[in-house]
Amino acid sequence: MGKKKRLNARFMRNLEGTLFIAPWLIGFIVFLGFPLVFSLYMSFHSVKILPTRMSYEFVGLKYYREILFGSSAFYDELIPFFQEVVIMIPVILIFSLLIAILLNQKLRGRFLFRGIFFLPVIFTTGYVLTEFVNQGEGSLGFLERFALGSYLDAFLGDSSWAKPVKEVLNRFVLVLWYSGVQILIFLAGRQTISASAYESARIDGASPWEVFWKITIPAMSPFILLNLIYTVVDMFTFPFNPIISLIGKGNYGYNSSLAWIYFLVIIIFLSLVLWIYSRLNRNQRASRA
Repeated sequence: MGKKKRLNARFMRNLEGTLFIAPWLIGFIVFLGFPLVFSLYMSFHSVKILPTRMSYEFVGLKYYREILFGSSAFYDELIPFFQEVVIMIPVILIFSLLIAILLNQKLRGRFLFRGIFFLPVIFTTGYVLTEFVNQGEGSLGFLERFALGSYLDAFLGDSSWAKPVKEVLNRFVLVLWYSGVQILIFLAGRQTISASAYESARIDGASPWEVFWKITIPAMSPFILLNLIYTVVDMFTFPFNPIISLIGKGNYGYNSSLAWIYFLVIIIFLSLVLWIYSRLNRNQRASRA
């Protein structure tokens, strides 16, 4: 009898948990799971819209081969954008970390400054951000104001990185607009570090530079990883992403194939970034030991 009651109690707990997650589960299946599976299905078919129905003709890997081996359009858009992402990710992370450390100081009006740095996250949606840049508000004019263009030409020459570097500098204000969430996460992470750790370091005679590398960076490591993942995903869904614009130019089957290839590129890039981060983190721990 007691065993039966325990089974009934366990069943009721499982049922309650299932009911709690049911709205999310149904939403995931309807709005994300089904579209993903359907887009994968369409990537292997030629889709035609008829007056009364949609026609699907199986073409196998035709679109995948066409994108990867039959044309350079995908690579012409992906490689320059990939170079911009490689530049912007560390810039955004370093900028966000430094601003979070400054905003954690006990200065007058710090709550106002925190709000100012987070405001772009609220206002600069994809459409609003696009309009800002189209109206010329996305550039701080670094290259023209300080005549950096000639120095970059002399330093980078005909390198394939010349154009991405200039694009990032010309749109450097985007770093400010895309750092709000990262600043908030770093700020929360900085506040988890005990003040006694810094007091002990100062008593031992550690310099601010040593405190930063020996205490702040190791303690912020989980938050750096979180911001790294968030920034990578955020950059690959950038409003000015040329690949996303390219996805809307073909037919349904071609677009679906291109979307899945791009998804795999993001997964591979994110895996590579996480592998590099884990190696650097492991080496840092070994050097401290």
